[in-house]
Amino acid sequence: MPTYLSPGVYVEEVEAGARPIEGVGTAVAAFVGFAARGPFNTPTLVSNWAQYTQTFGDFLEDSYLGQSVYGFFLNGGTNCYVVRIGGERDNGNGNGSAPSGPQAVLGSYRVAAKELGAADITVEVADASGENPPDDRFTLLVKQNGKVVETHNVTTKRTKDYVVTVVKEKSNLITIEETSSAALAKPDKGSVTLQDAPAAPPVPRKIAADDYVGDVADRTGFGGLEALEEVTMVSVPDLMSSYQRGLITLESVKAVQLAMIAHCELMGNRIAILDPPPGLNPQQVRDWRQNVAGYDSKYAALYYPWIKIFDAASDEHVFVPPSGHMAGVWARTDGTRGVHKAPANEVVRGAVALETQLTKAEQELLNPIGVNCIRAFAGRGIRVWGARTLSSDPAWRYLNVRRLFNYLEDSILSGTQWVVFEPNDDALWARIRRTISAFLVTEWRKGALFGLTPDEAFYVKCDRETNPAESIDLGQVVCEVGIAPVKPAEFVIFRLAQVSGGTSLVNE
Repeated sequence: MPTYLSPGVYVEEVEAGARPIEGVGTAVAAFVGFAARGPFNTPTLVSNWAQYTQTFGDFLEDSYLGQSVYGFFLNGGTNCYVVRIGGERDNGNGNGSAPSGPQAVLGSYRVAAKELGAADITVEVADASGENPPDDRFTLLVKQNGKVVETHNVTTKRTKDYVVTVVKEKSNLITIEETSSAALAKPDKGSVTLQDAPAAPPVPRKIAADDYVGDVADRTGFGGLEALEEVTMVSVPDLMSSYQRGLITLESVKAVQLAMIAHCELMGNRIAILDPPPGLNPQQVRDWRQNVAGYDSKYAALYYPWIKIFDAASDEHVFVPPSGHMAGVWARTDGTRGVHKAPANEVVRGAVALETQLTKAEQELLNPIGVNCIRAFAGRGIRVWGARTLSSDPAWRYLNVRRLFNYLEDSILSGTQWVVFEPNDDALWARIRRTISAFLVTEWRKGALFGLTPDEAFYVKCDRETNPAESIDLGQVVCEVGIAPVKPAEFVIFRLAQVSGGTSLVNE
């Protein structure tokens, strides 16, 4: 309370009884794979296809990352993070050394293009700007297609303006390195053109499970995604391109997918969208799911079969793993209906055919074991026809239930940070109850919770019973929340009976 020492009228601002909780985002995907260019092992936010191509290039042959991100946006996705893997350790020549690219010698330095296959780059040495510049200073002009696109005022002295340091920090086109450890002389005036060398394959020939899994400390692979709280779904489509090309084994595929699931379970707010190996028939997928993979997790979903799309890289139709398009369907459903709606019975935009045309009988083998099928229906297009997790626990059987709880948990967690260090008493408990109840009533009105009234849909308990004296002494506030989620009408049954004419149809 403020202290008042003189007579007068005072106005005080006080906190309301409850603070609103805002729902967190539910449709931010993360993709891990190969790209034509762009930063390695750096999660980069992309909000549309134009941003992706600007940063990572266009579709890449023998890679599914571009098609998956494109399918995500095409199906309704809005934001995603892209992690390009590969890098200098496994860069296409099989021995760990840097691949050769356009380069030239400039005095005591070697200049090289940052991107393999970069064309028409010229580097010119000109006089330094200003009057009577020191002998060690000069201007480095970088030209592309005859136009000056970069100007660097540099020196041969190893200071902050040292040519190697400046180019490394500021140039988007070239790198420069010393060719001798002796005293370096200023390059002669003139220009050199970087000569094109045969471009090495942008996808590494040698790849291991660790390249996908990465490391949390080094922020590599999808391990680096731990720093991003907003990610809600993870897809690694190029895992299958590596398997197809013989870069990794089927056991490595399983190892990476298990690591994906472990990552999502550890974070607790995201789901792994898994792809099956290519070319499997329904029985083989069933065997893969039960006997080879054996996944059991409420934080993972598996879709089958692969879908056929138009591939701009090869100018023909190709089959791609479905995870990227499925992430877009999830995002579209979240935006139009809400996270509580099962992302199923939705058209897969961009899909022109399926690798396997499933029958109802074949789906009856796959649906009970958590394989979400994609099916083609005459007159209704290609649709997602399953909404299950890979959990054997009936409480977490449905994908929308798991994602709804992820959403509610994250929203409540973010919206109640004000509670920390508040006086732990009845007044605080009452404010917590009002805050969470108000949020859950809003979700109930959206149709996310089951029940005709809020009392049927949820309860919030935070009182002396959940917070005894010993709990208070430990500095804990315990709030118990019970929620009745809506579950999808997976099996719609109409019971038809034949009755005799003239018989009353009114139930007594």
